[in-house]
Amino acid sequence: MSASQPHDSARLHVTGQARYLDDMPTPEGTLHLAFGLSTEASATIDALDLDPVRQSPGVLHVLCASDLPFANDASPAPQPEPVLAEGEAHYIGQPIFLVIANSHRAARIAARKARVSYTPRPAILTLDEALAAGSRFENGPVIWARGDAETALAQATHIAEGTLEVGGQEHFYLEGQAALALPADEGMVIHCSSQHPTEIQHKVAEALGLHMHDVRVEMRRMGGGFGGKESQGSHLAIACAVAARLTGRPCKMRYDRDDDMVITGKRHDFRIHYRIGADAEGRVLGADFVQLGRCGWSPDLSLPVCDRAMLHSDNAYFIPALRVESHRLRTNTQSNTAFRGFGGPQGILGVERAMEHLAQVSGLDPLELRRRNLYRAEAPFQSTHYGQPVEDCILPELMAELEKSADYTARRVEIDAWNSNNRTIKRGLALSPVKFGISFTLTHLNQAGALVHLYSDGSISINHGGTEMGQGLHQKCCQVAARVFGVEAERVRITATDTSKVPNTSATAASSGADMNGMAVKAACETIRARLVDFLAAREGCSASEITFEAGKVRAGTRSFAFEQIAKEAYLARVSLSSTGFYATPKISWDRVKGQGRPFFYFAYGAAVTEVAIDTLTGENRILRCDIVHDAGASLNPALDIGQIEGAYVQGAGWLTTEELVWNDRGALTTHAPSTYKIPACSDRPRIFNVRLWDAPNREETIFRSKAVGEPPFMHGISAFLALHDACAACGPHWPDLRAPATPEAVLAAVHRARGDA
Repeated sequence: MSASQPHDSARLHVTGQARYLDDMPTPEGTLHLAFGLSTEASATIDALDLDPVRQSPGVLHVLCASDLPFANDASPAPQPEPVLAEGEAHYIGQPIFLVIANSHRAARIAARKARVSYTPRPAILTLDEALAAGSRFENGPVIWARGDAETALAQATHIAEGTLEVGGQEHFYLEGQAALALPADEGMVIHCSSQHPTEIQHKVAEALGLHMHDVRVEMRRMGGGFGGKESQGSHLAIACAVAARLTGRPCKMRYDRDDDMVITGKRHDFRIHYRIGADAEGRVLGADFVQLGRCGWSPDLSLPVCDRAMLHSDNAYFIPALRVESHRLRTNTQSNTAFRGFGGPQGILGVERAMEHLAQVSGLDPLELRRRNLYRAEAPFQSTHYGQPVEDCILPELMAELEKSADYTARRVEIDAWNSNNRTIKRGLALSPVKFGISFTLTHLNQAGALVHLYSDGSISINHGGTEMGQGLHQKCCQVAARVFGVEAERVRITATDTSKVPNTSATAASSGADMNGMAVKAACETIRARLVDFLAAREGCSASEITFEAGKVRAGTRSFAFEQIAKEAYLARVSLSSTGFYATPKISWDRVKGQGRPFFYFAYGAAVTEVAIDTLTGENRILRCDIVHDAGASLNPALDIGQIEGAYVQGAGWLTTEELVWNDRGALTTHAPSTYKIPACSDRPRIFNVRLWDAPNREETIFRSKAVGEPPFMHGISAFLALHDACAACGPHWPDLRAPATPEAVLAAVHRARGDA
């Protein structure tokens, strides 16, 4: 393992000195923007009277779609998604006009004064309505299959069949969406809170009729992203750029929390129908999953999200005959988008629920059923339903270690005894594994670049295409550079992500930030180090193998020099001390039409044990304890990785317990503020929380043999849902059929189902 070191901005965070976009001093004369929003979920816009908006105090301009000079498109997908509505409203909260005013408050007040005449149309709000109307983003369902699931199910001794409703999730990043545009001599400079600066650059250039080199995007840090800033920040950046071009003045826009929640998309809510069958010994023979994803009004990233749900519908289990059918349904709601796990959590939850049901039907212990069906850890290796061999499965050993360290068996006995003697308070326990694929499924996104400068005083500046949203990516990349040069990390300074320094970047997503950008930084540093080696070898008359960089010293043969001395002397000898670096993920190939190939470079693994208690009179519940062993490979920074795992678990448990999104029958989001939407608080964390890293290097050649730790641990929250289901099942002999999120109301309903109450 590398050393645990604090986040590069830790001191600034805890002292409140870290600057986010809204903390940046803006130039004098900066204007402020706000969108006017649709109040209908599906309608034609017959008339748009903006005179009251224009007459509102502080307003300079009001723009609608016809006023935009070039492209009116913020879509990350091939299909367009207008920044401002073009004669039709597709959801409540859709931007239909833009206010440019002299203050944020003036813009927001004015945006509510428009008089809009609509002709409403029937809105498609639910999965059932979308299915009935044939409202979807592809001509029909996408189906991937391996073997004959129907035949396998017909031969099964035990079959479980059911349907699971899985709710969506609001990102609830602490820093909302924001952008600032500064007119430049021959283009535009954009400051934004975005996981994908190149996408912002691309969309702003299109909106202004410019080339990409005319637009520079800079992003220092985000106050959280979780996927919600991968694509949905384009609307603000485009609006600011168009307004700045029109007025010649800096323009800034930020969403207030209510607006942010009403305008932006969420995690996709799913309905998953499953049939799964096993033989008399509990070996799964086949399974059939039908996944219905509510995508919202535009494609956004829904197609790859639903693809990844299909890819993870096996989770950790070898299922010889597996069929997955996916429906990508269009509704008149917010355009759902990327969220930590990118569809993987929904797919994994589906198969975990099916395994739980199969255990109940067969009478097998749920953990034993899971153990019997894990992917094989040794050759001959088994393949996934999409044809990728699973050559690195460590779950049998990892789960055995977790079972022992969490004292699972003794606690299972103790909890069963408790439940036999207590009618009101029931406890539940569950252990669930995770196998999560690492790479973008769109192959060309698996590339990264970096720029490194070594200065003559021995200090180092690095830049890469990844973005920092609190996860510690910048600190890890600084550690990579320090390790290559053999110096302390404090000698390395990272600069804001900037499209003029590293071009054509991919989003910081798919858990690939450190994997790809770390390798690009390493490549750039190694190029500079090789130049220093050549310089020293020639000067000292020694071979390259006799030159080492360690502990701030450079050893050449029998002589030792301070690192900064060599930097200075190389500069004086006219050795180039600057280099770019590039990395392209190897071994991957993917045909999404056929559903075949190797979409992932490797898999990350882990397992979690969660214990809960429920009140059977009210449905109130608590997470009492959680034990996690997670595979981070040879961790680049154990402290940061453990922090990511803890946060991911709580966020995953929140998705499946307290976080409930509710729309009314008009299509208006009613849970659009912290007062009505409950993310987990500090008191909701497990009172006993044990997290340990599985300390074994990645078998693939990743950055110093580490593994991604962004999305995979989110799936550990599934164990909390399964534990709640276990507690409900202790209330009676019937299948509890707990829905997600498992709010107190849902828990209470499951308790009554378990008892067989009418």
